[in-house]
Amino acid sequence: MFTRIYQLFVIARKLASSGAIETINEIYNIPFIVKIFFNFISIGSKKPPSGYSKKPGEKLCDALEGMGTTFIKLGQFLATRPDIIGEQLANDLVKLQDKLPPFDINLSKEIIKKEIGENQFKNIKDLSEPIAAASIAQVHVAKIKINNDYKEVAIKILRPNIEKLFNRELDALMLLAYLIENLISKTKRLKLIEVIHLLREITNIEMDLRFEAAAANELYENTKEDQGFNVPKIYWNYTSKRILTLDKVNGISIREHDDLKKSGVNLKKLAENLIQHFLKQAVKDGFFHGDMHQGNLFVDKKGNIIPVDFGIMGRLDKNNRRYLAEILYGFVKRDYVKVAEVHFEAGLVPSNASKEDFAQALRSVGEPIFGQSIKDISGGNLLSQLFEITEKFNMATQTQLLLLQKTMVVVEGVARKLYPETNIWEVSKPVLENWIQNFKGPQGNIDQAINTSAEILKRIPDFPKFMDKANYALELIAEGKLNLNMRSNKSLEIEKMKLKSLKNNIIISVLGVVIVILLVF
Repeated sequence: MFTRIYQLFVIARKLASSGAIETINEIYNIPFIVKIFFNFISIGSKKPPSGYSKKPGEKLCDALEGMGTTFIKLGQFLATRPDIIGEQLANDLVKLQDKLPPFDINLSKEIIKKEIGENQFKNIKDLSEPIAAASIAQVHVAKIKINNDYKEVAIKILRPNIEKLFNRELDALMLLAYLIENLISKTKRLKLIEVIHLLREITNIEMDLRFEAAAANELYENTKEDQGFNVPKIYWNYTSKRILTLDKVNGISIREHDDLKKSGVNLKKLAENLIQHFLKQAVKDGFFHGDMHQGNLFVDKKGNIIPVDFGIMGRLDKNNRRYLAEILYGFVKRDYVKVAEVHFEAGLVPSNASKEDFAQALRSVGEPIFGQSIKDISGGNLLSQLFEITEKFNMATQTQLLLLQKTMVVVEGVARKLYPETNIWEVSKPVLENWIQNFKGPQGNIDQAINTSAEILKRIPDFPKFMDKANYALELIAEGKLNLNMRSNKSLEIEKMKLKSLKNNIIISVLGVVIVILLVF
């Protein structure tokens, strides 16, 4: 408990001393008592130099970088959520670099030996100094023995004690989200606690490199027939919880536009391929790379896209894939009534809202896209309109779709940097048309019927037992004794109870700090 409160004070002090709290106040009007707290807590800390005139986003970048690895990740995440922090601030946070000093190569060798054993370690030679160091792990180049030959590979190694550090900092973040929701009522619809809970789940999976290896392998299987997208091969004998070994990427970073041009790569085609490959993964496979920023994408001499870093992957069930495809395709076809209907069917809009009004609001966003050069379209205005709509219709944040939203924004941004005239709507059209036709066509209906029938037949022997359980459940519901979401939300509810219990402690702690400061100063 006290560790969490202490960590929160550390966060607050860094925010206050960096000047970032002023930035936050520009987004939401911070309650007066909170402003007083930040003024007190920053006393004695190093202040920005005179003439400090950085932009709000730069101030926040400085604060997040100074707070550690988890907050760097948080900054990158917020960069994709202009609905929370505003478009300008989100654009500034895109520049946040996820770079840290590497740890010693001798420590890397010790970790590898411990993970795969002394004998297997002998089959590794020419282990390089770290070629990249990020918040969670660092990467070395080496050669591994495969049969009687040596293969050049990249070895990713987790930072020592990174799991403990992340979870400690996420505890503080969860508490911060709780306080924000309780102090600023309009933020409740953003479901910040659920967002941090999702971030915790994602990062904990990301820190077991066996999961990353499995994700890379699944993505490879899904895309091996797709022209222009090559996933590196995983070497399982040299992979464990803390290390991951895969083919070394021989290509040019997608951010090096001049080098790509020199190598003969068509940037327009590359931008289109990037968008289409992402959409294929999302709507066709329901499994997509969830961290497709410029640092994780390379291009070989043939123009093939090579992704790296498979720690964050996203999944969509068939219903959400259908909703996604039909919403995007509806915008492409300018069928705003259909887009509105899908939103209501998916439960994205409260059922008591007006479908006609919602369709009209969507039209005000979609129509400026068509018949204009992409350069003439204000992304800021479009986003502002979209977020005004979400607030007007009281649309809650869909936590299960956050990663998809984030990745779509990032992919479009990377594509437009490659080729500024890229229109995501036009590029998306053939992928969406093809998937919808396959889904709704005769073969798609047959496949659905077969899958459904097979599932029903499989469960027939258990049907009498199922009916007994159903009747009992209905009785409990009628008596108000059954919470339908108890299991799925158990961990989140436990977290919320802990946060609630800390509320009085925090108040006492804040008052204590204020009293001490008043006595001293």
